[in-house]
Amino acid sequence: MTDDKPDQPGKRAPRIRPVPAVTRAVAILRLLGQHANGLGVKAIADELGLVPSTGLHILRALVAENLVRQDPDTKRYTLGSGMVGLARAALANVGFASLAKPLLDGLAAKWGLTIMGTEITPRETLLVLSVARPDQPLQLHASVGSEFYHLTSATGRLVAAYTHLSTPELRAKFSRIQWDRPMPFEDWLAEVEVARNRGWAVDRDRFKNGITAYAVPLLSLNGAMTHSLVAMGISAEMPPNEGEALAHDMQVAADTIARQLSAD
Repeated sequence: MTDDKPDQPGKRAPRIRPVPAVTRAVAILRLLGQHANGLGVKAIADELGLVPSTGLHILRALVAENLVRQDPDTKRYTLGSGMVGLARAALANVGFASLAKPLLDGLAAKWGLTIMGTEITPRETLLVLSVARPDQPLQLHASVGSEFYHLTSATGRLVAAYTHLSTPELRAKFSRIQWDRPMPFEDWLAEVEVARNRGWAVDRDRFKNGITAYAVPLLSLNGAMTHSLVAMGISAEMPPNEGEALAHDMQVAADTIARQLSAD
């Protein structure tokens, strides 16, 4: 994990030509997704470093496609209803979400915990694709479509464990994690090694104080980590001394999903 590996001969990343209009439009959509109350043109332009007139032209095009709407009174822009159809179609085409849901429901019912399925994206984020909640009055909030930095919490330790980044590269990326209770890099790296050896990871009260998260990886046929299953609960209410049993059940579910995905 700590040694760089040479690139395989004959395999080169595809060249991506910049398309500024597309990049800016996507940036606007992502920004609006973070602001439920909407933003005005100037606020959008300032946040993204755009010329206001350029931002306005892009916004008008997005409004015309029903991907963005403008409040006639406040003049603020929010995501439009057209995004709902795109999101529904995207989720319908994601085999992981449909395969994972019944298994996540079973884990949530058995353990009384919130269970999530996440995808590791090329943008170095964790995207929540499926969520199962226990039938309990007090539940942790987690929403499909939520996105987190890829080294976050328990899953982040697994991402680091299954990557080929060097220790200096991991140290640089580690500095971007936002913790409630930060920990030294050396301690985190030691936990990464433990996670790599046993095949699951845990975060107790570090990422979110009072919350414990367990995570297991889903691996592709070539051993790359593509998704994770995550179990979250209030630390004081987590089953005592049952972390290994929980992780085992999650690993069984993850292996089942991985086999079904590879068979498709």
